[in-house]
Amino acid sequence: MIRTIRIAGFGGQGVMLTGQLIAYAANMQGLYSLWVPTYGPETRGGTANCSVVVSDKPIYSPVFQKSDDLLVFNEPSLAKFADRVKDDGNVFFNSSLIKQNVDISHAHVYPVPMTELAQSLDKPQVANMVMLGAYLKKVDIFKEDVIIESLKYFLGKKKMSMLPINQKALCIGYETV
Repeated sequence: MIRTIRIAGFGGQGVMLTGQLIAYAANMQGLYSLWVPTYGPETRGGTANCSVVVSDKPIYSPVFQKSDDLLVFNEPSLAKFADRVKDDGNVFFNSSLIKQNVDISHAHVYPVPMTELAQSLDKPQVANMVMLGAYLKKVDIFKEDVIIESLKYFLGKKKMSMLPINQKALCIGYETV
C-alpha cells in the first residue's frame, strides 16, 4: 500500500498542520510516512502546499508527479494541482471559497464547505480540521483515536483547550461527505 497526498492553500489555513497530522498518524499506526512542505514567498497569506506519502513499506523518495488525493483550500491551489491527480483519485475542495464548477472527470470530487462550517463553530481556525474529517471518512486509512492522539501531540499542553473544538470540526467534516 502506498498513498500519495497533496494539500494546498494559502499560508495560515492550516495546510502544513494537516499534512503533519496525517504523516504523524501514519507513524503511530505503524506505517511509514514522509511529509514535505513547500512555501510561497510569504508565510501567512502566500501559497503553501505539502506532500505526504504513506506506505506499509519503506519510502525511498517523497517525490511524486500525481497524487492519489488532493485537498485544496483555495482556488489558486485548485488551478495549480487539479491536473496532478491520478485517475480514480480523490479531490476534496473548499466549496466555501471555490465557487466555480469543479469538473475533474478522471477523479472523484468532494465539495467541502470547510470555511463556512468552521465559522458556524465560531472558530474559523479549525477549517482545516473540517477538511481533514471529510478526507478521513472517504479514505478510511486512519483510526479515530490515532488522529486524536496526533492532534493532542501537535496542540501540546499550551493549546490543549483547543482539542474539543478541533474534535467537533473533525466530526462535522466527517458528516459532510
